[in-house]
Amino acid sequence: MKGNAKKLTLWALAWPIFIELFLQFMLGAADTLMVSRISDDAVAVVGFSNQLFSAVMTLFVTVASGAGILIAQKLGARKGEDARRIGIMSLTVSGGIGLAISLVLYLFPRPISAWLQLPAELLPLAETYVSVVGGGMVLVALMSALSTAIRNTGNTKGPMYIAIGMNVIHVALNYAFIFGAWGFPKWGLLGVALSTVICRLLAVVVLLFMFLHAFERRISLRDFKLFDRGLFGEVMRIGWPLGVNMSCWVFSQLAIFSYIAMIGSTELAARTYMNTLESFCFMLGYSIALALQIQIAHLFGAGRTKEAYRTAYRALGIGLALVMVNAAVIYLVGKPVLGLFTQDPAIIAFGVSLLGLNILLQPGKMMNMALQNALNAVGDTRFTMWVSLGSLSIVASGVSYWFGIGLGWGLTGIYVAMIMDEYIRGALSLMRWRGRKKLREAGGDMAEEAAVVRSVRHEGALDV
Repeated sequence: MKGNAKKLTLWALAWPIFIELFLQFMLGAADTLMVSRISDDAVAVVGFSNQLFSAVMTLFVTVASGAGILIAQKLGARKGEDARRIGIMSLTVSGGIGLAISLVLYLFPRPISAWLQLPAELLPLAETYVSVVGGGMVLVALMSALSTAIRNTGNTKGPMYIAIGMNVIHVALNYAFIFGAWGFPKWGLLGVALSTVICRLLAVVVLLFMFLHAFERRISLRDFKLFDRGLFGEVMRIGWPLGVNMSCWVFSQLAIFSYIAMIGSTELAARTYMNTLESFCFMLGYSIALALQIQIAHLFGAGRTKEAYRTAYRALGIGLALVMVNAAVIYLVGKPVLGLFTQDPAIIAFGVSLLGLNILLQPGKMMNMALQNALNAVGDTRFTMWVSLGSLSIVASGVSYWFGIGLGWGLTGIYVAMIMDEYIRGALSLMRWRGRKKLREAGGDMAEEAAVVRSVRHEGALDV
């Protein structure tokens, strides 16, 4: 118990997640930097495709996310076998969904890209990249289920080590395939796509080995036939609102990318470069928010609701301080950093102006991430779903179009709408957390359960 409590402190959970996210950020930055040596069009295609992939990922992340929260809750409640079964079901179901997505993206890359308003001159590049990377989405589904299950047992270091390995191999393969180094063919954007799929395949193999030993009782291959309908129902009760929530966010981002594509390829490339820089702010906040979710889910499962309530505010304060300082630093060094990616003065000018708005965006994003993750950890996923459904549909998607396209404010107008959305969702989540609805309900349920146990013991004593 004492060792486990130490392992589940916010810092112990957050720093490996941060390192993992940082390495993923470096992976993305290296990707963008290397792809920029091919062309700005190739960068725009990679950025656009990543938004598409994020959109379809919600179909299997729904299961993985719900399973992760329940695994943490069950372990907190000392129900290790239930947690083990949930992890196994999450992997098999997510893998099946990922396989179906892979087939669709492999077979229809050009029609999908055209439907999403990608400029016609970029469609040949998109066809290559989407078919290869999209065809390997089953690997992303497996990685998501495996790493989420492992992380929610409290082992956040394992996925971090795998991220280190992926980072090194991916950069090396990118260099080899893009520039034809070490005797490899010079494949350009196709090489980037192949490098991505190869690294993901290697990561799945290592994660699977780690997953088989993640619980008290080792998982064997025959265990993958297990399917507990009751436990899976619990996963989906938490998971489907998370899936809708994530779908709303991803599709709003996809809509925003479509609006930017309507403005022009220069703006699309600028937004892609900005995504790379913003990721550094995002990963600081998200590592804290994700660690917070794991910690609160364990505390909630163990019945320590008052401690869970206070933990959210402590994590929020730490996160706000970090992201605000980080956003200011990135603003100060933004212009020379953007110059590493592109020499186009128009793209650099767009990027610098957006970095100023990013200082306003990040505190709202941090508040939103921390408090929504806290609510999700206690099972209040339907509330976060409705908040996201309303704000992301009306503000992030609708007002972005109005400001950016309708009023002609371009990228600046779209960013203003994004800032509004983050603060609206964050404020509503703060009000909900202060109300302690799920925490009070859990307290009542636990008191009733304890009374039943005492009653049974008393009757037993009378019988004796």
